[in-house]
Amino acid sequence: MKRTILSLIFSAILVSASAQDMQTLFCQMPDQYIPQLQDAWRKDLTDLFKEGKEARLKNNMNGYSTLEALNDDYLRLQSTERTRIEMRRFPLINGTYVICMVTTYFGPAPDSRVAFYSTDWKPLDSAALFTPPAAGDFFRHDADTTSVAWQDTQAALDMELMEYRLSPDAPTLTVAYATPEYLSKEMQKTVSPFLTGETIVYGWKQSRFERE
Repeated sequence: MKRTILSLIFSAILVSASAQDMQTLFCQMPDQYIPQLQDAWRKDLTDLFKEGKEARLKNNMNGYSTLEALNDDYLRLQSTERTRIEMRRFPLINGTYVICMVTTYFGPAPDSRVAFYSTDWKPLDSAALFTPPAAGDFFRHDADTTSVAWQDTQAALDMELMEYRLSPDAPTLTVAYATPEYLSKEMQKTVSPFLTGETIVYGWKQSRFERE
């Protein structure tokens, strides 16, 4: 089944096979994916960045958007005061690419959404390209699950927040368990001994992310 899904994804991407760099892809993306910035504004941001100037413009939400990083493969945009967008292209076969887009919302704690697109911005099935971690992957395997502190921890961690980061320099996706960040300082101390405190790194392996 997974092979069939991947075959369909490859077929969709091959139709629009081209080697646009991230600047081009960003400027050509549909407005619906970044409603704060129209295509002309995105072009202005990339031009400012390439010229070595501050790439910051007022957006249509009465705030500002700042292009913070850009190279051929990677882009990082602070689209609003509380929203960060990262994009990176990953190689497939025959010189084609898939785009990974990570949108992170900052409230009491960061929370990310991961989406995949072809180079002509058609949505792709993320399940065929990436299997996200579960909250349990960030807990210590030797935790005392009979203790009162463990019961308090399970009650406190009543939602699952993950912060994803793409690397500007390597084909990786890093995941941090962000749920504890919305807890009080006192509750964080209770929860901390049960957590590994580590991030999980996924590397791009030809056609999908695999845990390293």
